[in-house]
Amino acid sequence: MTKTVHIIAAARPNFMKVAPLYHALSADPDFTPVLIHTGQHYDPNMSDDIFRDLGLPAPDHHLGIGSGSHAEQTAGVMVAYEKIALAEQPDWLIVVGDVNPTAACAMVGGKLHIPVVHLEAGLRSRDRAMPEELNRLVTDVLADVLWTPSPDGDENLRAEGIPSERITRVGNIMMDSFEIIRPKLDAENSPAKLGVTPGEYGIVTLHRPSNVDTKASLTRVTEALEAAAERLTLIFPMHPRTKARAEEFGLLGRIEAAGIKVIPPLSYLPFMSLVKDAKVIITDSGGLQEETTYLGIPCLTLRDNTERPITIEQGTNRLVTPESLIGELDQALASDAPAPVRPEYWDGATAGRCVEDLKRRSA
Repeated sequence: MTKTVHIIAAARPNFMKVAPLYHALSADPDFTPVLIHTGQHYDPNMSDDIFRDLGLPAPDHHLGIGSGSHAEQTAGVMVAYEKIALAEQPDWLIVVGDVNPTAACAMVGGKLHIPVVHLEAGLRSRDRAMPEELNRLVTDVLADVLWTPSPDGDENLRAEGIPSERITRVGNIMMDSFEIIRPKLDAENSPAKLGVTPGEYGIVTLHRPSNVDTKASLTRVTEALEAAAERLTLIFPMHPRTKARAEEFGLLGRIEAAGIKVIPPLSYLPFMSLVKDAKVIITDSGGLQEETTYLGIPCLTLRDNTERPITIEQGTNRLVTPESLIGELDQALASDAPAPVRPEYWDGATAGRCVEDLKRRSA
């Protein structure tokens, strides 16, 4: 009998992670995937365009949660998703990543006795000041099956008492998404559209509260970016949250005056067309740490810690502060980018391993 699988998509990075899995499940006669969009990101560039780029259909359900406090988002998703789960009684529930809807739907699934799978399980920053870390901890405790991207994920879960039989290392599904769109990247040609030369620009993405939510922190970051902009052209697809704070603190004009190209958020295809030809990435994102490792592009991560240590141990990622950014940038610009060192199973075939594991566990 065909198994119904609910797949939860919430924030922008989730869309890229669920697409390969949705396609793989759709192609298997044993499963019927049902796509549920919680609506946490409602900017068209953060949802609708990405669905189109990755060949995803319109969601089967759209919860329309929108923005709000952590409590409002979590509660809203729980109330809305519980109604769907009760009505449809899926055989499996797959949650992705570490955003509020991830933990919210895992709690609903756990209480309704729906088997929960966590894709991208086991990541740890050891920093409970990050809301994402709390979501990871909650979700991994509740999940019946934990799909990890790398060996450190396996080790973290076992250290927390998770039985080995619940853990399967499947690899990094973000690489699957990149391979889906790879044939379209050259035709997209984002550098030409933005008037920059491949290999001669950097990209900035920032959105985390620790960098943008106070005037003091965003001022420190702005000063570092001003200095970086003296070394190479910077393109800054600015998250709505970051733009609102930059305007509030009177820093947006200063950023633009430094010659930094501030543009609206890009959907996945044009953004990755820009990323693949970048000289360096400056970010506080999680996913970009992985994608730059896959592509062999230096990544300077403006954070005190990372839940993806393999990107430092085997990849191109470095943790920086605003004060250390310029030194690290100069070092990155002075040397050729290292050849990509791809961790095991970061190979574009993760979705297939997920489906095989689900088939085994459904038997």
